[in-house]
Amino acid sequence: MTAPSFSQLDALEAEAIHIVREVVAQMERPALLFSGGKDSIVLLHIALKAFAPAKVPMPLVHVDTGHNFPEVIEYRDRVVEEHGLNLVVGSVQEAIERGFVREEPNGSRNRIQTPVLLDTIEKNRFDACMGGARRDEEKARAKERVFSFRDEFGQWDPRNQRPELWSLYNGRVHQGESIRVFPLSNWTELDIWDYIRSREIAVPSIYMAHERDVFHRNGMWMAANEFCTPREDEMIERRTVRYRTVGDATLTAAVLSEADTVEKIIDETASTRLTERGATRGDDRVSEAAMEDRKKEGYF
Repeated sequence: MTAPSFSQLDALEAEAIHIVREVVAQMERPALLFSGGKDSIVLLHIALKAFAPAKVPMPLVHVDTGHNFPEVIEYRDRVVEEHGLNLVVGSVQEAIERGFVREEPNGSRNRIQTPVLLDTIEKNRFDACMGGARRDEEKARAKERVFSFRDEFGQWDPRNQRPELWSLYNGRVHQGESIRVFPLSNWTELDIWDYIRSREIAVPSIYMAHERDVFHRNGMWMAANEFCTPREDEMIERRTVRYRTVGDATLTAAVLSEADTVEKIIDETASTRLTERGATRGDDRVSEAAMEDRKKEGYF
């Protein structure tokens, strides 16, 4: 009798399911961060599978900057309704209006997401938040454990993390402390797309190649929209592009691409030499340690 095949994707899926179940078993008030981006989509699929046929036993959390791509917000709301999920939204716009945070002069709301996230965690008393961050995205994220300890101020110290020998995870926290959990730590961008293909998971249309009005800035193709407008020396062009990652529309760039199917995206991803954040996220170009600085402040 031939033994059933067990692929790399099956192994990654099994590991992620185990981690998600560990979080629910160990923690009192867990949550799952969901932005509508490809990594959080895969993580939600993992959670749905981990607890089927029961519902996902935790709310989804989205820190809404108000500068989101509309295709992503439409997808987020559709998925929440389809699966009967509880969505908790931390609104940056509302935080600005009540004076909790102040918008930066450049119009970006990316950095001020952090205090809104920490406020949302504190208000809802979440002691664990799961996210779709992967170690291959950026060198600061490569320093993370799967269970990443955060102190009572929501801050991260890369030198003060717990060992995870034999995939044993320690979720013990005191009041006010929390754990950030990364079930997709060992996945790559290529794994994510291969999983989306193999499990036939729908994703927002923004990930597929499409025509868009864009302009060139700092070596990146930025979409011309209400949140991001060209300067006098920047010319709007109609180009066929797609997005490798989705975030604050003021900072997230597109890439020139003809990949209009998941199969073509897989081929394109396999041949690229730049991570999606390195290629398309203006916030990570501020300094060599930009991501690590934000993570220490409480960013995911």
